Amino acid sequence: MILDDFRLDDRVALVTGGGRGIGRALATGLAEAGADIALTARSEEQLLRTADEIAVATGRRAVEFPADLTDLAQIEPVVDAVLREFGKIDILVNNAGTINRAPALEYTPQMWDEVMAINIRGAFFVAQAVGRHMVDRGRGRIINIASLLSAIGVPLIPAYTASKGGIAQLTKSLAVEWAQHGINVNAIAPGYFRTDNTQALQDDPERNRIIVERVPFHRWGDVRELQGTCVWLASDASSFVTGQVIFVDGGWTAT
Repeated sequence: MILDDFRLDDRVALVTGGGRGIGRALATGLAEAGADIALTARSEEQLLRTADEIAVATGRRAVEFPADLTDLAQIEPVVDAVLREFGKIDILVNNAGTINRAPALEYTPQMWDEVMAINIRGAFFVAQAVGRHMVDRGRGRIINIASLLSAIGVPLIPAYTASKGGIAQLTKSLAVEWAQHGINVNAIAPGYFRTDNTQALQDDPERNRIIVERVPFHRWGDVRELQGTCVWLASDASSFVTGQVIFVDGGWTAT
């Protein structure tokens, strides 16, 4: 039965940036589909709260692994800890990210480096660490979180836009290299969703109006609307899909 291919029973998913926002929603969706969840982010408090909510709501195991993924020395220990706890990693959701806003002429090296350290450098080295395990097993699913801004440009966030363009290309590169090992690598590119990262835009009446008018559905996305795409990419239902950047943007890029 085709619906059985969407089930994630007995799978283990590692979700970075899993304490809040999109990461929290994706982790919850994967658990609802049957996966056990490993969560990592810098805030232990957010991780504990999310892990508890997932366990209570879904009955799946959810364990927190606090770490700062901008510190490359912490990545391997986190992956090793997840493997000790769960014995395997079937799915990686590379979601951790940050954003700094400022006019390009005023953007500082520190602002640039902060964004790149987590959005692209951290994402690659997490994928590398988990990828080694997946190569040994001969299977795996990696889901990078790109952005609408992987394809379009907007002002005031040059580093974020550059990093998400990089994620789209990194996804394709890893997909081509690791397909021979049974690893599918894809990306989800969200449009404008209600999260902490977009709060400033939601609170700005003019920017909010422009965004809502541009989206064909004339509204912001709800993070739960990303869950279906994530579960599909994590499941056997997408077994011949790799190297794709899937835009979940309410139709923005179609206009």
